[in-house]
Amino acid sequence: MEFGWYHEFHRQVEQQSDADAFAQALEQVVEAERWGLDAVWLAEIHQQASRSVLSAPLTVAAAIAARTSRLKIGTGVQVLPLCHPLRLAEETATIDQISRGRLLLGAGRSGNPRAYAAYGVPYAESRERFYETLDILKQAWTQPSFSYAGKYWQFNEARAVPRPYQQPHPPIRIAGASEDTFPVLGALGYPLFVAVRSGSLSGLAPDLQAYRDAYQAAGHPGKGGVYLRLSLHLADTDARALEEAEPSVMQGYRTLTTRLEGSPNARRRAELETVRSITYEQVLRDKVVVGSPGHVAERLLQLHRELEIDGILAELNFGGAIPAELMMRSLRLLCEEVKPRFV
Repeated sequence: MEFGWYHEFHRQVEQQSDADAFAQALEQVVEAERWGLDAVWLAEIHQQASRSVLSAPLTVAAAIAARTSRLKIGTGVQVLPLCHPLRLAEETATIDQISRGRLLLGAGRSGNPRAYAAYGVPYAESRERFYETLDILKQAWTQPSFSYAGKYWQFNEARAVPRPYQQPHPPIRIAGASEDTFPVLGALGYPLFVAVRSGSLSGLAPDLQAYRDAYQAAGHPGKGGVYLRLSLHLADTDARALEEAEPSVMQGYRTLTTRLEGSPNARRRAELETVRSITYEQVLRDKVVVGSPGHVAERLLQLHRELEIDGILAELNFGGAIPAELMMRSLRLLCEEVKPRFV
């Protein structure tokens, strides 16, 4: 199973400067490689200055590529409807070359209408723009030159330079959130990202079955790939982990209430009342994994069996309130005491 870290480049102390936030997070990524982590996944977060400095994940990916030698570098996710597709093809191929084939492209539409408003792109166009950009990206990566006539983009004998290091192109994984997305991505044959916020881990099973049924019906080899973004916190004992995680996790759910109120996703809006009144005990039951390395390993093995996941993107600071030293101790325990049990 692949062990990745979903990193938001939080401001990890109050009033932390941009420069210090970047320096701290980049040092953390170098440590993660040293501890044996498989991949780091970079969020793309716009219009949330108090939360994160990670609005330009491709630029950060290049910085990570220059500081590491083995770690895979993923976008988690690149918001395709907000990108110029030809420029995206060239920038991602450049990172793939610099890293000698370590780029993983995670792509999605994002559920944050504020980002679309800031960029002047109607959220109602996000689905069409997503698939159009994805189509152009693959052509630009794989063809010496290409022409394209779409609803939003037109190209005539365009050429993307450089070409990717990986052939035919870097792996693509796509985020699924709305119910109707899962069979579509299965039919298209893409590996899938899933996450739990207002829903539950056990509630993922029907969506994943719909994805795998569509994947196999379309004749793709195997049964697809599923990668789970999962909120985690580890400490030496269960009691210590539970105590350390509670303030941040509950802060995360308070913030989530605000985001759900304006969500374009009907399923998420329907879960708003549940999230408003949720308790820590309810969160622990089927949304996050918190505990000692032994407990976390046991729970991950259970999820691996029940959901047949191929990897995780460990979100180690949901809520953004876990001090950096505790978050990094959690990551080290995950890498050194949990990950070896899955080899």
